[in-house]
Amino acid sequence: MKRDLPPAPSARRPGTDAAWKTLHRSACAVYRRSDDRWPWFWARGKLGRDPVFRGLLERGDMPADARVLDLGCGQGLIAALLQATELLARQGRWPDAWPAAPSARAYAGVELMAKDAARGQVALQRLTFGSGEVPRIVCADMCTAELPACDVVVLLDVLHYVDHAAQDALLRRVRQALAGSRRPGRLLLRVADATDRRRYAIGQWVDRIVTTVRGHAQPPTWGRPLAEWTALLQGLGFTVNAVPMNRGTPFANVLVVADLVAPRGTR
Repeated sequence: MKRDLPPAPSARRPGTDAAWKTLHRSACAVYRRSDDRWPWFWARGKLGRDPVFRGLLERGDMPADARVLDLGCGQGLIAALLQATELLARQGRWPDAWPAAPSARAYAGVELMAKDAARGQVALQRLTFGSGEVPRIVCADMCTAELPACDVVVLLDVLHYVDHAAQDALLRRVRQALAGSRRPGRLLLRVADATDRRRYAIGQWVDRIVTTVRGHAQPPTWGRPLAEWTALLQGLGFTVNAVPMNRGTPFANVLVVADLVAPRGTR
């Protein structure tokens, strides 16, 4: 009697851990093409240790074929990761256990720090998404930069660097940028929950150290309790889902996934 043989190893999709290792390696490789080794070391450590990046993929927070606006983007790690996810999915190696692979139709990053923006521009200029678009980064202040119409806005660990009035104003402008989406616009906002005072204080202390190591001045910060962030976004018409984002860390970080319902008559 003929036995059914297991599929050849090349036909098997990798498990989630193996897939993440491949994605991590692929995204970091973008930054090895320069004589400056720092961008590669930074990408390797940040993508490897910060739970937010893998978490975005595990929960399906980033949609497919999206116009992505990344505010405070640093050297553009989100763009490098999105190209890696697109490549893995095209190869038929996306894990079955994860939601559908995200991809970018376009990526625009805004970064205040000139050195970080320049490093990102050098690394990302060689990338092309499946749409044919090349990701771009501009050196500008997110509070005054033009915000193009988009489907997803990413704001990771930067909004606390501007005061509460500036936070309110920027989030209103983010809402306007997402209102032009043909799908429910999404804001991915990571903040520290000031309600958890001990973890919040640890996060502030580490933030100051990292800022100094990267050669930047230490600006004042303006945090809020999670309940205030939620109320602010709901007042702007978002539905809000708060996801703890501190796995493996001592911080009070929370990822706020805020969706703006598309206007009637749009698709």
